[in-house]
Amino acid sequence: MKWQEVRELYPSQFVLVSILDYHVDGDKKVVDEVAPIRTIPEEEANREFFRVEKGNVVYHTSNDELVIHLRKDPMIRVRRL
Repeated sequence: MKWQEVRELYPSQFVLVSILDYHVDGDKKVVDEVAPIRTIPEEEANREFFRVEKGNVVYHTSNDELVIHLRKDPMIRVRRL
């Protein structure tokens, strides 16, 4: 299902989706196809965002595109003194 279809089915809501297809454009992963799993109540969205399984994402349907910004160095090691 296209992201636009999800937006029409679940307007102004957080949704948990499984990413089926995407393409990389520079430092962005642009999601092309998803499978909606369920809606997420707004008060639970932050907790669910950090608990999702690999290949899934929590995203709000107010966004025109489902885009994930890729980080080159996701963790910086800090030397303890």
